[in-house]
Amino acid sequence: MQVELLNDQGQASSNVDVPETVFGRDYNEALIHQLVVAYQANARQGTRAQKDREQVHHSTKKPFKQKGTGRARAGMTSSPLWRGGGRIFPNSPDENFTQKINKKMYRAGMASIFSQLVREGRLAVVDSMTVDSPKTKQLADKFKAMNLNHVLVIAEEVDENLYLASRNLPNILVVEPRYADPVSLVHYKKVIVTKGAIDKLKEMFA
Repeated sequence: MQVELLNDQGQASSNVDVPETVFGRDYNEALIHQLVVAYQANARQGTRAQKDREQVHHSTKKPFKQKGTGRARAGMTSSPLWRGGGRIFPNSPDENFTQKINKKMYRAGMASIFSQLVREGRLAVVDSMTVDSPKTKQLADKFKAMNLNHVLVIAEEVDENLYLASRNLPNILVVEPRYADPVSLVHYKKVIVTKGAIDKLKEMFA
């Protein structure tokens, strides 16, 4: 199958052949949803912690007498019913949120995302993405000339100049094929792939 090839002005100059095994898959919404949720869950640190009624700082003295006050009986202020008391089921500091996605599902899900991007017209190919010096303005002017302002660029190789020039641009992310993730692919309005990165994507997800 073919995808449009953009020139320096962001216009489709011609078409380029791309592997159908990566860019021509059927849309699998359930698999893509599972992939995105798992990726976000695996990014969680799980370091939050709460205290139970044993761990909170409190006195063991009975707050008030058992009878005659008209209030519900209470034994100590660490009760979860009290303000400042412990939690009944506190979050553990070593909580594990990871979800397992096997390789076959991951490859199929990523190929489904790429294919849907092509169908929606959100994916295009460029010859290369390079800059002569690590200047943010130089790369910003290139994206401005191509009329791109919210874009994910998948380049065959991200050298130091390209990395330094792109890291401070808002809504612009430049990565190598191995660092392309499902959340970024779904999030960005436009995805640009260099010709050299197509073969790597085919090797990874075909």
